[in-house]
Amino acid sequence: MIDMVPFFVSGNPYCRGIVPNIGRIADALRAAGGTVAWVLPAAGERTPVLDEFFGPETAEAYRASGGTGPLPERLWPELAVRPGDVLVEKSAPSAFFPGRCDLPGLLEERGVDTVLISGTVTNVCCESSARDAAALGLRVIMVADANAARRDQDHNATLHTIYRSFGDVRTTPDLLEMIRPAT
Repeated sequence: MIDMVPFFVSGNPYCRGIVPNIGRIADALRAAGGTVAWVLPAAGERTPVLDEFFGPETAEAYRASGGTGPLPERLWPELAVRPGDVLVEKSAPSAFFPGRCDLPGLLEERGVDTVLISGTVTNVCCESSARDAAALGLRVIMVADANAARRDQDHNATLHTIYRSFGDVRTTPDLLEMIRPAT
């Protein structure tokens, strides 16, 4: 579950719309003995390159997009971290870029070989994470109705790219049928 923080969710109705599906997937994964991983943006450093590219004000807004304080409190308030969940920060668009997030190692320790990508923004951090997860040899499933972008065409272009080259694309109901409770 990528970047489901107030900075991204509050101003985007598409992002608010995926919150219930993310909650349903998280509950099903927990019931099946799976791992729920919440990935939040880390407060990065301001760099001249980012200031030049975005402009100083926008660069600062993105740098601070993950918020401050304890990680669980930085998550969108309708989502909740539960015991056994993984909570990490990433300092790059991708949660799987080497050296920028602890997630790959934590998932490897748990024997995870398949990742379900959900969150925001579909065509930025979610797509970057899906591509890098595939490059690391993980099975990737992008959840069509549990990802959000600012525009439908951006969202759909990413789903097409993932499906053609990096993994599978499924809906929440399809995934819930596939996830089996632990016995």
